[in-house]
Amino acid sequence: MFDHNETLAEARARNIRDALFEDVGVCDWTAALVKPGQRVKARLLVREEAVLCGREWFEGCLRALDAQARIDWSYAEGDLMAADTPVCAIEADARALLTAERPGLNFLQTLSAVATLTRRHMDAIEGASPNPRGCSVLDTRKTLPGLRLAQKYAVRIGGGANQRLALYDGILIKENHIASAGSVSAALRNAQALVAEQATPKGYQIGIQIEVETLDQLREALGAGATSILLDNFDTDLMRQAVAINQELTGGQALLEASGSVMLEQLRGIAATGVDRISIGKLTKDVRAVDFSLRVLERIA
Repeated sequence: MFDHNETLAEARARNIRDALFEDVGVCDWTAALVKPGQRVKARLLVREEAVLCGREWFEGCLRALDAQARIDWSYAEGDLMAADTPVCAIEADARALLTAERPGLNFLQTLSAVATLTRRHMDAIEGASPNPRGCSVLDTRKTLPGLRLAQKYAVRIGGGANQRLALYDGILIKENHIASAGSVSAALRNAQALVAEQATPKGYQIGIQIEVETLDQLREALGAGATSILLDNFDTDLMRQAVAINQELTGGQALLEASGSVMLEQLRGIAATGVDRISIGKLTKDVRAVDFSLRVLERIA
């Protein structure tokens, strides 16, 4: 434990193993009602318009129980699916399919929900930003326990970007860190010194971002050399002032990120202020599952 940073492939394998273990335990008694070796054809439908995400998690659940299972997808990962259309056709061992159905669908409904919500947020800001760098929508670390890398992958599939993947993925100085250090500039100096003394792999940089709550803190952060700043709960007028201050003091070089209970209907106005990024916790913490339906069509003799 704590000996390396988990990769997406490792996280996916762990997700699948954990999902099957928590659902199956020692036996799926209901699937045992079907005779061993019986194969079936099935079809998966989506009941609402949504972005498809999580194919490898779904496939992994089924193939963990039936390595010979065949899945023919009608949509690619990231495609926008039309309501009431086939998502894939399946041929598999009946017991394996019945056992893997719910764990597999849990991944599809959750990850597709994250990707779909992210796509809606990206569509909402299209063409709104005057920033030459554009404006992007980011997630946060407010993820479902155990599904961090999976949900952040889903955000990327939906067209968004990732904030820090985890605590290992850079420094984010928040209000409690600032209070503990004594000031914005003191917290930044501590972070800069820590990064300077760390031996990191070639080409890898430990990013430093600091959260500010006022324009005075913003000026202090820029004066102390901050290159990435989180604007916590700024209204749009304050965001516009922050963009102007950044332009005045750094030529607009520092990245400015809006954060704090951002609603979908506010997005376009926020992007129009010229900030670089908007981070939104609800992309991964307020998940409303996409509606999928799997039906066995026929037995294969």
